Amino acid sequence: MQYDIAAIIRGYAQGYFLMADDRNGLGWYGSRDRTLIPLNEKFRYPKSLQRVLNQERFTVAINRDFQAVVAGCANRETTWISPELQEIYWQLYQTGYAYSFETWQSDELAGGILGIVIGGAFIGESMFYRIPDGSKVAMVKLVERLRQRQFVLFDAQMMNPHLERFGAYGVMDEEYQALLNKALQSHCCLV
Repeated sequence: MQYDIAAIIRGYAQGYFLMADDRNGLGWYGSRDRTLIPLNEKFRYPKSLQRVLNQERFTVAINRDFQAVVAGCANRETTWISPELQEIYWQLYQTGYAYSFETWQSDELAGGILGIVIGGAFIGESMFYRIPDGSKVAMVKLVERLRQRQFVLFDAQMMNPHLERFGAYGVMDEEYQALLNKALQSHCCLV
């Protein structure tokens, strides 16, 4: 099935995101408060992770295995990434909007972050790991990449304890919309 990619991008550009409910029904959702990953000095991570980074056990790739990252993100006991949403991500990938930021250990996918890029906004949809620290290293390397490419916004959508450790913080909808509008005026490229 072909989806209206332009309409989907307009939805994300207005601050909404797609999620499937527990019966796999797909819908648009918004939030009065959003979680952002800082792209400045407020970004932080545990000292133990610095040791892992120093060991250089992982290599980083973008879109080396997009579908495996989507499958990894969806492979949970409770998931909001339905088969229909996986197909939408695939079509967003094919049209240059969806990306997988991956960590690899030799030829094994260690972890990754799935996101949508619109202008200077990286909208993180989900992350997963197969090898311990795989997604954490992906987070650090992705933030470095977004800084290098002068992205304005890294939207993580909803807070959780894992994201808090990286300095994630919440903003109310008004501030989020202002940042999103600024990001939409930028022309950034992840690759």
